This record gives sequence, C-alpha cells and structure tokens, in this order.
Amino acid sequence: MTQPYVTLTIENKVGYIEFFHPDQNAMPIESLQKLERAIIDAGNNEAVKVIVLKSGGDRAFCAGASFKELIAIKEAASGKQFFSGFANVINAMRKCPKLIIGRVQGKAVGGGVGLAAATDYCLATQYAAIKLSELSIGIGPFVIEPAVSRKMGKTTMSQMTINAEQFFSAIFAKEKGLYAEVYETTELLDVAVKELAEKLSTYNPEALKEIKTVFWEGTAHWDALLLERARISGQLVLSTFTKDTLKRFANS
Repeated sequence: MTQPYVTLTIENKVGYIEFFHPDQNAMPIESLQKLERAIIDAGNNEAVKVIVLKSGGDRAFCAGASFKELIAIKEAASGKQFFSGFANVINAMRKCPKLIIGRVQGKAVGGGVGLAAATDYCLATQYAAIKLSELSIGIGPFVIEPAVSRKMGKTTMSQMTINAEQFFSAIFAKEKGLYAEVYETTELLDVAVKELAEKLSTYNPEALKEIKTVFWEGTAHWDALLLERARISGQLVLSTFTKDTLKRFANS
C-alpha cells in the first residue's frame, strides 16, 4: 500500500470505512474531506445499519495532521481551512444517524485521538497507545478537545495535553474511557469488532438512532465551536516557533 485512500465497504449490513496514508496514516486535507464524505454517505445509506471506522496498516491508527501540509500553510485562512477538515469529520461522526464503532489497531496521535474519541464505541489493541503532541509543536489540541474531554474527562485531557511528548498506554486509555476493550492482537480485535457490529446491525435501527441522539445530547453547538477552534489552530500554525519545529520533525 503506497497510495492514500478512503473506502466504504458494506458487508452484512455493516459499513466499513477505512482510511490509509503511507505516512503513518497522517491526514492531509484531501483525506479528511473524503473521510467526511464517506461518513455522510454511510449515514444516508439504508443498506448500512452500523458503521466501523478503521485504518489500513498495522501499528499506526492515525498520526494526526499531515506535517507536510502544515508546513505549507502560509496564511490564516488556509490554516483554518485545514483544521476545519478535522472539525468537519468529528461533526459528521457526531451527527451521523448510525452508531460508529472505532477499530484502533495501533498508535493514535493528535487528531487520531480525536477520531477515536468521536466514535460511539471504541475497541483497540494493546499497541494502541495515544499521545496529544500538539503543544510540543507550538499549537494545541483545540479542535479535538471537546470530543476527547467528552470521552475521557477534562482532567485527563489536560494531563495528556501538558505531557505532550508522552505516549499513554492503551490500558490507560481504557481506564479513562476512550477504549471499551483492549485486545492482545489485531486478529482478536477484528473478531470482536465484527461480532459487535453485526450484532448491533440486527437491532431496531430507530432505537439505535434515538440512543445515539441521547449519547450526543448537549453538543449541538459543536458546529460553531469546532470551527472557531480551527481558526485558533490555523493562526498558531503560522508562528515561527511552529514552522521551525515542524521542519525539524519533517527532516528527522
């Protein structure tokens, strides 16, 4: 696998949305736009009763924002547009009428943690450590904060944000509410995801839709909130500190 992709595959009433990028599943704006579209399409597809969000490859679920695209941002408007990609994906997941199960087979960094937090139920392997690295590169996890805080609590969000260079284990993530279960291997994870998704697909779709509405109660303001957070990140990414730090990471 060398080319980025976002696919939607339907099997036994389950819509499997898979994304991939050769750079540890980092997300450029094009991938974010395709992922948003796939979530909306799956939500509107009557053949899909439940959605599974997954990524290709083995030990990296999602490395977050594409550093190459961040380095290329030259003005605030472009910065806001880029970070709005994550905002739009999270809001699409939030508003999707179908339950979304996360399948996290490897490490999640930054925006990748946000994607996991925006699922309705998330399963992972022991290799699915998490990190919020944004402060260390001169920005912050502004866009994903509402989703992560909702799932893990503000205290845990603050702890991870401040310890920006530390990976927190999959067990930590489970204890804090991000993951429902952690499995030893990807094979065991896939069996569990398939069993859960196909079982849920037999339930009353109206009941599933209504319970998802209950799960996300009190988040209607996120459309505006996440775009405002994208504006903040888009402004900060223009700083000399951030540009220099990103270049060091990109060349390391």
